[in-house]
Amino acid sequence: MADHSKIILVTGATGYVGGRLVPRLLEAGYHVRCLVRDASRLRGRLWTDRVEVLEGDVLRPETLPPAMERVGSAYYLIHGMRDSDDFHERDLQAARSFGKAAHESGVSRLIYLGGLGDPDADLSAHLRSRQDTGAALAEAGVPVSEFRAAVIVGSGSVSFEMIRYLTERLPVMVCPKWVYNKVQPIGIRNVLEYLVASLENEESAGQIIEIGGADILTYGEMMTGYAKVRGLRRLLIPVPALTPALSSRWVHMITPIPAEIAAPLIEGLRNEVIVRDVNARVIFPEIEPMEYATAVTRALDRLHHAEIETAWSDALASSQGDVPAIVMTTQDGMISERRHLEINTDPEMAYKVFSGMGGEQGWLYASWAWNIRGLLDRLVGGVGMRRGRRHPREVRAGDALDFWRVEAVEPGRLIRLRAEMKVPGRAWLQFEVQPGQTGKSLLSQTAFFAPKGLAGILYWYLLYPAHALIFSGMIRRIGQRAEHLAGAANESYRKDGQN
Repeated sequence: MADHSKIILVTGATGYVGGRLVPRLLEAGYHVRCLVRDASRLRGRLWTDRVEVLEGDVLRPETLPPAMERVGSAYYLIHGMRDSDDFHERDLQAARSFGKAAHESGVSRLIYLGGLGDPDADLSAHLRSRQDTGAALAEAGVPVSEFRAAVIVGSGSVSFEMIRYLTERLPVMVCPKWVYNKVQPIGIRNVLEYLVASLENEESAGQIIEIGGADILTYGEMMTGYAKVRGLRRLLIPVPALTPALSSRWVHMITPIPAEIAAPLIEGLRNEVIVRDVNARVIFPEIEPMEYATAVTRALDRLHHAEIETAWSDALASSQGDVPAIVMTTQDGMISERRHLEINTDPEMAYKVFSGMGGEQGWLYASWAWNIRGLLDRLVGGVGMRRGRRHPREVRAGDALDFWRVEAVEPGRLIRLRAEMKVPGRAWLQFEVQPGQTGKSLLSQTAFFAPKGLAGILYWYLLYPAHALIFSGMIRRIGQRAEHLAGAANESYRKDGQN
């Protein structure tokens, strides 16, 4: 049994798997320490204040001993993904340094997540590197629990997101012949279950454990299976001449994944990656691998509900005055545009303004545009702008607000609206205010859009110029109105003091 008094070290906590593993370990009662190159990248995580954070780098061995002090087990969740000539040697160097430091510090176990694939086959360079990294970790003598997985199905996983973006955006896909290769995808929930359970399972020490989901599919079936869950119709046309280089450039153009990351992923798709032994079921009989359709449904549910909360929580990380005025990102399939404005008043005044918008009071900027949008929505069978608002000043979750629905309210701080007008996707608009320095506040306005299919993508980018104009004007008006209210309140207070 694992000693909960010992520290569990997690590397890769800023990454996809590591960032989800840490809260699972905390829930299980472990004392967690995170080793990161830049501690600022963990700001805003809901669990940051519950873990130790040390800065260090696995490629700088001198930074590792402090991180290893009093550590019982350590997770190694680091792997270079960008396509570079020396990535293999860098991976091995980092793993050897980490294994050696762990041995010298008396760490009892290393847990590593590597890549699935027959080691006797002609593996791609990156799959080979991931398996060699597991061997390099073990060279110093610390037992390694090496899990090997193929495509991880979860919103935000690079390999799954590549499939998801292509399927969402292209009704007809011209695909290379590797779409017929077999793969055994695994849900992120199962991956985390294995990683956490291994701490308490001594039988997994020194083992290579291949993990996969309940289904063995082709990559083409993964795409069409995803489309079926989403209610989309997709046609795949395989062609023999589409090379990995051409494929990675195509992915670069169609998805947010850059070519230098897409290239090694696509190169790895030429290998069949399925579980070849039953080690996982024998060592972890309590873990039931989920079906691909279930994993996709869970990933989409996370996107539509809980994942939004995660993205918004991350946005709370910074309240400094040097926050960029406009930031557009695409994360987990969700397009978001955040606008920030520093205002000379306290949060209460800003909240009073943005919580009072809608209905007879309008939306502060370009009211004519809002009215036209409402009219168009009514013409296509939507709710339009006629619903107004329940109360001229008060707002609560569940209220209708013109063609929005109030999804969340945090009095004095935040309001989140969900669009109920007709759009090819799902849309939200959030207003938030946080205390700043010396009596100032940071006002944030964020538009979120989860597009459905190519129509959703076209909708966002074709209307973006108009949205940018309206939303820029709106946040300025909110700030001006809040400062005006603050000035009027101060003037009233001054006059009352003179009487």
